[in-house]
Parts: sequence; C-alpha cells; structure tokens
Amino acid sequence: MPASPSDLRADDILALARLSTRPGAVRAMLGWLTRRTGGPAVLVGDTGRVLAGPEGERDPAVARATADAVAELRRRGAPSAVLGGAEGRPVHLIALDTDPRTYLAVVGPDDPHCGTLLADAARTLALCWRLEQAERARRRIESAEGHSREAVLHLLMVGSVPAAQRIAGALRPALPGVIQVYVIECPQPRRREIARRIDREAGGGAWIVPCPVRPNHVIALVPPETGPPGGTGPADATDPATGTEASTGTDASTVTGPAPTTAPTDGTHPAAETHPATGTHPATETHPATGTHPATETHPATGTHPATGTAPTTPATPATPAAVRAPADGTAPATPAAVGGGPPRPPHVSLDRLIVRLVPESRVGVSERVALRDTPTAYEQAIHALAVARNAPERRAAFGGDLDVTVLAGPAGYRWASELLAPCLRYAPARRADPGAQELLGTLGSWLSFGGAASRHLKIHRNTLAARVRHLDELLGVPVSRSLAAQSAAWLALRLYTAPQAAAALAQAPPEPAVTLEAVLGTPAAGTWARAQLRPLEQAGPATGLETVRTWLRADARLPAAAAALGISLPGARKRLTRAEDALGRSLLTAPSAKYELWLAMRALGSL
Repeated sequence: MPASPSDLRADDILALARLSTRPGAVRAMLGWLTRRTGGPAVLVGDTGRVLAGPEGERDPAVARATADAVAELRRRGAPSAVLGGAEGRPVHLIALDTDPRTYLAVVGPDDPHCGTLLADAARTLALCWRLEQAERARRRIESAEGHSREAVLHLLMVGSVPAAQRIAGALRPALPGVIQVYVIECPQPRRREIARRIDREAGGGAWIVPCPVRPNHVIALVPPETGPPGGTGPADATDPATGTEASTGTDASTVTGPAPTTAPTDGTHPAAETHPATGTHPATETHPATGTHPATETHPATGTHPATGTAPTTPATPATPAAVRAPADGTAPATPAAVGGGPPRPPHVSLDRLIVRLVPESRVGVSERVALRDTPTAYEQAIHALAVARNAPERRAAFGGDLDVTVLAGPAGYRWASELLAPCLRYAPARRADPGAQELLGTLGSWLSFGGAASRHLKIHRNTLAARVRHLDELLGVPVSRSLAAQSAAWLALRLYTAPQAAAALAQAPPEPAVTLEAVLGTPAAGTWARAQLRPLEQAGPATGLETVRTWLRADARLPAAAAALGISLPGARKRLTRAEDALGRSLLTAPSAKYELWLAMRALGSL
C-alpha cells in the first residue's frame, strides 16, 4: 500500500529536522532538497546573488535563472511564486523570514507540485540560516575585538599610552595604572580557554591578548592584587605610582614590603622579607649567594618600545639577576596573583599556579609590578622568567630583578646613541609610500627583539622586512643584519636614545668630539654593571659558565657555529645554553634575548 501524502510530508519534515542539527545544516538541507525535488536548490539574496547551494560546482545557468526570478518576484511584491525560467525551466521561489530578505529557489524540479515541501523547508531553513549568519557575525566581531586588543598592546609597546587607554576604555576593561605582565606558553588550541580562566580569576580586570608573534603564547596585563592571595589577610593601600605595597599580615609566606638595606650576614636570602624596590615577591629558592636583590624601579624600553617611565635607581649593593622560582611544597605563592573577582580563589593559590594546574603542559613567566607606561619592560621581564619556567619543576617563574642598562651611560652615552642613529633620524624617504625615520626605527627595534618574527609583529611581508633591514645597514653604516657586535651597539643606542632622561642629558652636555662605544663602556659604572651581569655565569660552574656563552657570542649567537667551536654536538650546546638561562634568569635562545647585554658586558670587561 503506497504511503499517503500526509505520511510523505511527515517523513520530509522529519528528515529536514534531522539535517538541521548537523554542522553545515543549510548546505546539507539544500543538498537533500536537490535530491528530493530533482532540481538544484539554492538560497538567493535579494540582489539575485546565490548565497548558498549544495556541494559541487555552481551552474551559471541556475544563477542567471534565479536572479531573474528574484527580480520578478520583488517586482510583483509576492512572497512566493512559480516563474518561467531560462530554457523553459520553471523556478519555484519562496521568501524566507530573514533580514535581509533571502529566497529559497528550486530550478526545474521533477515534481511540479513541490510547493508544500518548499513551504515546510523554508521554515527550518530560515532558522538555520539565521543561526549561521549570527555565527558568522560573532566570529567577525570576535576577530575585530581581537585585532583591537592587539592594537592596544602594540600602542603600549611603542609608548603611546594615552591612545591605548582611549581604545581600551571603549573596549573594556580599562587599563590599570600598575600592572604585571604574564606570558603563558601553552598549546595553541587552548589559548582561548586560558584567556577565559585568567579573565575570570582576575575579576574581568585583566587585559588579555593572544601573542601576535608567537602562536603558542598568551599575554596578560593583570592588575597586582591589593592583598595576600585569596584575600585572606590584611594589606595596606597600594601606591599607584610605583605599585609597591606594604603588608601588615603575619603569614611569612605572604608578607610583602620594601627591601632591607643590607643583606643577611650569612649570605642567604630571607624567606619572607627581602623584596626588590619595586615591591615584588621574595626569592625563595634560587637566589645568588649575595642574598640581595638590586633595587630597580623601571627599565627603558627597547627601540621598538619607547618608554616614558622614570629614571632607574642605582642599587647600593649590586646583585646578580635571577628569575625566582615558586616553592614546590605548594604552601605559598611564589608570584603575585591577579586581583580578586568572581568565584573566591583558594587561599595561598596564585594566578600562575592556577594556570599550570588548569593546563599542565603550560609554562608561565611573570614580570615585576610596573607602571603601565613600562609595559615593554614588563613584557621582556616575563619572557626572561618564562625561559626559567620551561626548566622549573613548578613550570612557572617570576622575574626577580635586574640592573638597568642606562646606569652605564652619562651624557656621553646619550650623545653616542644619537650620533649612531642620526642617519636614520634624518632620513627622508624618496617616495611617499616608503617608510619614514620613525617607522625605520620601529623596524630596527622589532627586528632586534624578534628577528624574522618581526614581520608578524609589524604586519609586513618577510621580504619587506628583509629589504628594510638591508636599508638600515646602508643608513647606519654597520651590518646589523648579520653581526652581533653591530646589533648590540644598535640595541644599546635605541635603549639610550629612548630613555626618558636622554633629552635632558643631551641638552645639558657640552659639545664634544665624536664618542665611541669603547668610551661608553669604559666608565666605572659600566664596569660595575658588566660584572653584575656576568656574576651568575661565573658562579654556575664550567658547564654553564662564561666560556660557553662567550663562544656562542663570538659566533654571532649562531648555535651550530658555537657547537663546532666548542667541539660538542648541537644538542649539547643547546643544553649548555639552557643551563645558562637558568643561571642568569634570562632568556638567551628565545627572543627577546639577553645576548645584547651579555655581549656589551663582556666587551666592557675586555673579555670578548
């Protein structure tokens, strides 16, 4: 007994309902309608353009027939019709309940009485089409917001803080005045999950950006907490200018405060009292034998990242830099946590600890607390801490402090920097479309920081980057594209030229003959700075000592050449430099690298 028309209609509606739950439901339903009616089924916009169809090549004749039919239906003002198409093929057309108006069209069906089927399909198709359009709009909005957040980060990195604050104020959340930068290394598919967790734990106050240079990094600008982790202890107010805070809590593992003026007599680091002058957390495991931290406040930005921060303070007792690892016993956080919000955080659990618990394959580096204008410095600190976190059993580390490179330069240093960069600063492009002086300086700084990945940072083609670097070679008269010595000099010049005190120092300095790099590095302050830079390597032993790093620097930081000079395998050389990263608390093999500082330090001491 053949099925009744009502049974056939019920089967058709059930088939459409099942197809509507599949991924790509609209295309699947149009394919089913094509097979069911015997004619191609498509969705057509009110301009006559085919918006969607079944799998396979689209027939130009079908596109012309449906476009003519839509124009005729709009002229009539009817919601549906059967119109004569090209070559005598009728076009069944019905309007969907969508905005803008969309039409379901079937060209030349075998069944001339398919109006009921199309009416039933139109209802389900309209819902699925609206959902797909909404998903496309959501992805476009998400992409636009991601690019806007990336633009805010870029503005911060080049020193345009007011512009970054205006854009961030519109996007929300507003940028805090004092921040810590977290750099999380994680599998790329989990970046969005980690970003959501950071945002929730920071109470919506964090500014989170997937790294535009490295696809497996997430960058988070997090407000420092105003009390002990979890909000379980009292805390004094935070100084908005410096980000330091004095805690009145009695728990030794969570007390924060200013650094003591002298080191303990036994040379050990206090468990809960010694802090850098910036108010960051204590070093609880890997502090050098001197037992003190340098009292640093801010660092100048790189050439890509001009900063407007205050001048650094020179510590009374220089100490070797170290990235501070968290304790393994899990009793107290090694790094400051983000500001509270949302569900209460468990006591004594910091944000970086939560991240590595959430994603065991992740690594987290945390900067010191800095003013917003010093975001470039904080980013570099977090990258250096991340280099230590990769080999730490806790998979997380925080930057413990460092001496500022500008302590080695007086007026002569600033004059040397301006003279070295003068050809670039005076450059006027021959064509309007060519990069100008500031854009070339930005390219130089980005290339020194990221190497070939600067093309992703600057959003330019790699061939364009290579051409700009060759142009910089010609302008500056030094081979910055291939020589580590030239790169180190250019890096130092950018640091000094963009330092906030540079303009005042240049204005007060009397006219002098040309200054050389040797004169800049030959001052007593430069010698003190250089010895502090190299002390961790001297204390680390021969396997990770000065000779390994010196050989690597002599090879222009090229690992294969360094391995050959050392007479060891390439993996062996990499392992030694990884141990050197642990000793220094700095990144060497991953950009931004400390190779420029180390080259300058060895040159200042005459050992390179």
